[in-house]
Amino acid sequence: MHTLDQLRSGALEGIRRLDLSADLTHLPPEVYGLADTLEVLNLSNNRLTDLPHDLPRLHRLKVVFCSDNPFTHLPEVLGECPALEMVGFKACSLQHVPGAALPPKLRWLTLTDNAIEHMPPELGQRPALQKLMLAGNRLSALPDTLARAPNLELLRVSANRFTQLPGWLTELPALAWLAVAGNPLGWPAPADVPPLREVPWTQLQVGRLLGEGASGHIHWVQELGVADAMALKLFKGAVTSDGLPEHEQAACVAAGQHPALCTPTAQLAGHPQGQTGLLLPLIPPDFVNLAGPPSLSTCSRDVYAPGLQLATPVLLRLAHTLASAVAHLHASGVMHGDLYAHNTLWQPATGQALLSDFGAACLLPTHLPTLSRALQALEVLAFGHLLNELLALAIPGQPVPPVVSALAQACTSATPALRPDMVAVEQALAALL
Repeated sequence: MHTLDQLRSGALEGIRRLDLSADLTHLPPEVYGLADTLEVLNLSNNRLTDLPHDLPRLHRLKVVFCSDNPFTHLPEVLGECPALEMVGFKACSLQHVPGAALPPKLRWLTLTDNAIEHMPPELGQRPALQKLMLAGNRLSALPDTLARAPNLELLRVSANRFTQLPGWLTELPALAWLAVAGNPLGWPAPADVPPLREVPWTQLQVGRLLGEGASGHIHWVQELGVADAMALKLFKGAVTSDGLPEHEQAACVAAGQHPALCTPTAQLAGHPQGQTGLLLPLIPPDFVNLAGPPSLSTCSRDVYAPGLQLATPVLLRLAHTLASAVAHLHASGVMHGDLYAHNTLWQPATGQALLSDFGAACLLPTHLPTLSRALQALEVLAFGHLLNELLALAIPGQPVPPVVSALAQACTSATPALRPDMVAVEQALAALL
């Protein structure tokens, strides 16, 4: 985090990213001294209610973050910034989004956890738009102009007020990651899901923190009288970019058990602060993340470690394991919603994998089979992208069966109805092992 003193002294001359949280009520004029280099402006956690009319003087600006500020409207001046691609106003007090506030080169818009009831039709007139994050608002519809959004790949509309999804949504040619849980869509929960056993808080010995995600903290725990240690995920209870914790819980419970899924075996009871939690098997330490999440520049594509290469047997095992996990989810009436390499833990030596993070998951409308299949086809596209990424990591000189490339091509068809289902994908990959 930078300071006002650094900014005013000229110590930040030439920087490309400025992170400034200093109880600001207006943009310091010294920021304009960075106009020839500044690309990322992060003004989150201040007291801003508007942005200055001359913001376009920052002519190289690509990214603006203004989360956790008391804005009630998205500033229209953003739409005048010539290079601006990413706008993030999470957890403000936004009620109004003017069409003029959307910059012409917009790729990534995050307006999570606000009070927005309507989005402007201009949203569908931004052809570069790839990522749209609107969870935790008051939306009951999306502008029909989005039906012509050729590059929209990720959409988060969880925890809003939709009673039905737009008919064009599942026809979008590029949409691969969708989160819709927590809307009054009238989709019944599966009736045959066995309840998880409850483990009282007093029966747990809580150890070190293992990790933290958007929706919760994960601790090492030991249940009294049980030999194997477990992991406890304690939910934060707040709206995340994907949705609400209770919907994540419902989806991962409905998913049940599968060797390649990181799903719970019990739920927590009697936490002294009333927190909810799930108990999961501990992941062996030789499992690591397959990739890092998308960066500001990659937008919707994961970032793999430089130099990572996959031997053909490992690639095939990894692809099949993930296909098997997703096929199981769909058969269980669950859509993961965030099928990515960064949500995949794997053993580099063997290609065994675990799919985790159900924050964007939802229960499928199994009583509406046509819609259910159409939603699954979106996730098939996500798997196709992942499969293409694995193919790009193949060790040169080690041939991969041509059927794998053909399968990736089928999964990424721009016509959703032409994509295979995940059962067919899993069977095709199983035949190669």
